[in-house]
Amino acid sequence: MRLAILVFSLIISINAFAFELPEESRVPGGIAMISLTGLNTKTAPSAWYRGNRVMVVSSQNTEYAQQSPWLAIIGIPLSAKASAEQLMKADGQRFPFRIKDKTYEEQRLTVTNKRHVNPNTQDLERYKREKNEMVTAFTSWTSPKIESLNFNLPASGRFSSPFGLKRFFNEQPRNPHSGLDIAGGQGGAINTPSPGKVVAVGEYFFNGNTVIIDHGYGLTTMYCHMSKIDVKIGDQLNTGDRIGAIGKTGRVTGPHLHWSVSLNNTRVDPLLFVKE
Repeated sequence: MRLAILVFSLIISINAFAFELPEESRVPGGIAMISLTGLNTKTAPSAWYRGNRVMVVSSQNTEYAQQSPWLAIIGIPLSAKASAEQLMKADGQRFPFRIKDKTYEEQRLTVTNKRHVNPNTQDLERYKREKNEMVTAFTSWTSPKIESLNFNLPASGRFSSPFGLKRFFNEQPRNPHSGLDIAGGQGGAINTPSPGKVVAVGEYFFNGNTVIIDHGYGLTTMYCHMSKIDVKIGDQLNTGDRIGAIGKTGRVTGPHLHWSVSLNNTRVDPLLFVKE
């Protein structure tokens, strides 16, 4: 009996300290997990993919522990082709990998503000400035202590537009949908899905009122079209802290939260990080 209790307690202990990873999905817009076999360094190796630094975490307390001490977690861009071999490099060693193709559905929307479909010269200049601000936030690199890579949903509501949709605005093709739209209603609360630091706050041409949070190691989240922003740059947030409220600012057809997750400056499917 004592032995059974001891084994049961050990199982609970191991599960309690298991490091929670996102779901792997080796497709465009997905995530690849690469064990850095052969790199037995005491400190995390420096890994790069498509010119962007890649998150590397300890594989201890994960299912990858027996393969290598280190695990790379790579965001795969929506533009990646399944026909082309993907290549990550870490400390001078090559780690090629393959992805599968994925077909995303189409979405056609009618936008009443014509400048949000065909911006004028001033609009484009503004967009370029704002894009530089966002890219700076997406490429920020910090090294906080991370206990989990699972997120809570940042808002309540139905998923009105999933990630990866091939989008047409007023019948004109545009870039695929790089986030998840949550139609929670005007003024609905938006909360932090995981601890992080606010690195960008702005009122952008397409995105409207926007907040970007850095969660560390190239993992950031962005919240767009907000009616109200309740945080400022530099704020350190915990899971569940209020960010602001759902709105309809920027290019929208109605109130909703556009939530995007960026990994190594690559927008990936947010639901791969969400706890079931």
